[in-house]
Formats: sequence, C-alpha cells, structure tokens
Amino acid sequence: MPEISAKPRLELGHKAKSLRKEGFLPAILYGAGIPATPLTVPAREFQRVLHEAGETSLVTLSIEGKPHNVLIHDVAKDPMTLAPIHADFYAVRMDKPIEAKVPLTFSGESPAVKNESGILVKVLHELEVKALPKDLPHEIVIDISRLEKFEDKIYIKDVTLPAGVTAHGDADEVIALVEPPRSEAEIEELTKAEQGEAVAEVKTEREAKSEAKAIEEPEEEKAA
Repeated sequence: MPEISAKPRLELGHKAKSLRKEGFLPAILYGAGIPATPLTVPAREFQRVLHEAGETSLVTLSIEGKPHNVLIHDVAKDPMTLAPIHADFYAVRMDKPIEAKVPLTFSGESPAVKNESGILVKVLHELEVKALPKDLPHEIVIDISRLEKFEDKIYIKDVTLPAGVTAHGDADEVIALVEPPRSEAEIEELTKAEQGEAVAEVKTEREAKSEAKAIEEPEEEKAA
C-alpha cells in the first residue's frame, strides 16, 4: 500500500502560499470518526502517491508515526497550471463498504473502428462502484474489441468487476459505442462549433485567473 507522511498544520489562511513555495501541500484529514485535521504533506511525495494510487486505492497516511487508512478523496488544482494546491484525505473503516468513482481504461481494438472507419464514443469515463476499501480497484478495463458493428454497444451490465465490487447506476446505461463516419458537411459544422468553443475559452481565461487568486482554504469551510 502506498504511504505518505504528514504533519499537523497549525497555521492556516494565507500561510498556505508559503507552504507551497517551500514544497509542501496543504491538506486535511477527516472521516471515520476523526475530527477535521489540517495537515501538510511533501508535494513531490503526494504527486508520486497520487499517480500510483489515484483516488480509489487505499493509502497509508502517517501522521507523526501514526498510520491511517485513507483515500485521496479530493484534489483541488490550480485552474491554469493544474498543479495540486490542496488535498483531502478521507479516513475509512476497513470493515465498511464505501462508494467511489473508478476511472475507466479502454483497451483493445474495435473492428467497427478499424474496418468501417467508425468513431469510438466513450460515453462514460468512470464508473461508480461499492466495495470494501481493500477491494476497490485502481481502474476498470473496458475491452472495446466487442464493438464489431455500428449498432453494438457496451453497457454497465457487460462489465466484469472484481470480486466484492458492485456497480451502481442503471445496468442498461451505455459505456461506449461506435458511430458511423461523418460526412464532409458534418465535419465542417463540427469544426465551426469547436472554433466557437475555443473563442469562449479565451474569453473566460481571465475569469479563471481571478478564481485561482480567490481560492481559500477548503478545510476552513469543513471545520466551520
């Protein structure tokens, strides 16, 4: 199980910026009967553990030598750089099932895409499941080789889950399908729509920068 060290954080508010400059990440621990506890964790160590465990695998959070079984429950990121600026650690009970959203990974090759020039449409990118913390998968692999024709679809009910893991949601909800190739007129219309979205993103860039400056400590709201 990946492990990350942490220390209690006594100084809140604007001190968070100084922590980040020194290579530390503000964080908070809560859940399983634990009061909200502000922490600091080494930023590089956190990035390594996040890459290895994601937000659905158990992590050992060691606070001054005391271990806690946790999930990386939420990661706030800078809107511009996407670098983590705050993390939530959720302490879990090992004997109690929890719900989590597990990312989907698509593998294989669809004959409808390869042979018919179809367009793969990934309707879902994560699947909500329920399991004991130890049984939560890091990812769920979806084999798209079964998409042989345009009318073929992969549903939630088609997914083979690990032992002890059950899926939430409508069993008949579509995960992936293949659409027929688009005509030149459709491609032109889609291109215009994408250009319009790009213009809208440029217009909101300043707003994103303002939001980044206005971000306050999430743990202060939880503690309140």
